[in-house]
Amino acid sequence: MMNSHVTDQPLMQDGLEEKKSIEVSETPMSEISTEETPVEQKEAEQPKQSKESILSNLKELAAKAEEADKHELDSLKQMFYKLHNAELEEVKKAFVENGGTEEDFAPQPDEVEVEFKKVMGTIKEKRNAMLAELERQKEENLTLKLAIIDRLKELVESSEDTGKSYNEFKKLQQQWNEIKLVPQAKVNELWKSYQHYVEKFYDILKLNNEFRDYDFKKNLEIKIRLCEAAERLAEETDVVSAFHQLQKLHQEFRDTGPVVKELRDETWNRFKTASTAVNRRHQQHFEELKESEQLNLDQKTVICEIVEAIEYNELKTFNDWENKTQEIIALQNKWKAIGFAPQKMNVKIFERFRKACDEFFKKKGEFFKQLKESMNENLEKKKALCEKAEALKDSTDWKEASDILINLQKEWKTIGPVQKKYSDLVWKRFIGACDYFFEQKGKATSSQRTVEVDNLKKKKSIIEQLEDIDETMDTEEANELVRELMKEWNTIGHVPFKEKDKIYKQYHALIDQLFDRFNLNISKKKLSNFKSSINNLNSDKGGSQSLYRERERLVRAHENMKSELQTYENNLGFLSASSKKGNSLLTEINRKVEKLKADIELMKEKIKVVDESIQAEG
Repeated sequence: MMNSHVTDQPLMQDGLEEKKSIEVSETPMSEISTEETPVEQKEAEQPKQSKESILSNLKELAAKAEEADKHELDSLKQMFYKLHNAELEEVKKAFVENGGTEEDFAPQPDEVEVEFKKVMGTIKEKRNAMLAELERQKEENLTLKLAIIDRLKELVESSEDTGKSYNEFKKLQQQWNEIKLVPQAKVNELWKSYQHYVEKFYDILKLNNEFRDYDFKKNLEIKIRLCEAAERLAEETDVVSAFHQLQKLHQEFRDTGPVVKELRDETWNRFKTASTAVNRRHQQHFEELKESEQLNLDQKTVICEIVEAIEYNELKTFNDWENKTQEIIALQNKWKAIGFAPQKMNVKIFERFRKACDEFFKKKGEFFKQLKESMNENLEKKKALCEKAEALKDSTDWKEASDILINLQKEWKTIGPVQKKYSDLVWKRFIGACDYFFEQKGKATSSQRTVEVDNLKKKKSIIEQLEDIDETMDTEEANELVRELMKEWNTIGHVPFKEKDKIYKQYHALIDQLFDRFNLNISKKKLSNFKSSINNLNSDKGGSQSLYRERERLVRAHENMKSELQTYENNLGFLSASSKKGNSLLTEINRKVEKLKADIELMKEKIKVVDESIQAEG
């Protein structure tokens, strides 16, 4: 009996397949992208079109909406919104470049999009109506097939003339085959019942062998042809198409009557083997597709995590945000190059990515809005500095004005940037006032610089004379010459500022060498060095205040030395020289007392030098 094999085979889901073929996507149109294509759809290259041409194609399909392919409709929608969204991005970009913000951007209505949505709605209505009609037809077909089964049952249980019964049986078979779709939930149960009574009718039918064998032979020829067709499908390159074709072969195989009993198992096993090969390839295809889509999901998840992990508090400058923006754009381009994720996650992962990107550009907009406000504040601060500099540019109080302008320039550096269109103008205004003042000061102080250059020549001459003193010169003569040159050095005024340190170091290095060479008086050497230091201190800005501070320091040091000397002198009265230890300690204290006295005298001389410098400054 054939029914034991047929009922074990998975049947084609006719109703489900038909329903899928007429559905229209419900995805919001504003979000259509490459993310919205069904799993089985292959991404095909499309010729470049305009929104108007796509709308025209859609209208052609709307005229025969019941026959339109769902994939073709989805493809048109996808292409339309790619173009539409690209246009929106261009308009938004122009809006931002003209001074607007992304938050304030509001696109104008697009008449083409409105028409596109209207046509899509019409198609959906037609296809929904067709679906309702199809469901009604299925219920009607179910009623008809149930009536056929009831009649077959009557034939099997009837004792009427077999010839007459056979003719009616063939008519019922023909009617059964002409009735197509029924509700999917009833397919298997209906088929089992029908096949049961068909085979039972053949088994009990008292026909002559020739008539029955002819019927079996014709059925065998049909089923062998179906087996061969199923075997060819195993070599079909498009495994999805092969699977769908196989379902039609299964339907035809079921609708074909039985073959001779001895060949039933063989015929069915051959058809089942071919079906298994096609089904296996179909299953393997979707397993590979699922694996690939999972890999795509993993990659897209990593991209989402990268964008979500941005440390916004570290983006503090214009360049920081621009560099990060380029990274985001690169990630968006990479996203587009990655294929589809699993269908149930495809929209979710895209929404997650879009949310992260939207958050970034929202934060960027807030930063640039705040930056713009900060730049406006910086501009006002710099304008205020310009006004101060302009008020001083004609001043003849060179020292005070110079100090103020220098401080203004330092303050300028602490103020942040301004908008590029104002940056050069405000800077030229500020530096122009500064340059004008210092040019006037340069002209007024040129004579002073001439004197400083002459002083430099004089001090270089003294250095040359010091270098000419060699070891063959008499010590006293060398001592006298060094003192005269040092005295002359101290009478020479300021030298150019940039040469001051260099000439000072060169001079004192020579003095130190000569003092070491001729064992000149150490206190005089110290006093001479101190006088040079005081002269340099007096030449610096704020010299008077520095001299007073130096004098206070020297007076405190002098008082401390006197106090220390008094302590040593008091201790001398308590020491006894009778012991060896006492004699040694007494000698050491006397040595320290003498050194302190010499240091006190040197300190007095230094205070005197400072007082003379203060008087000269006054």
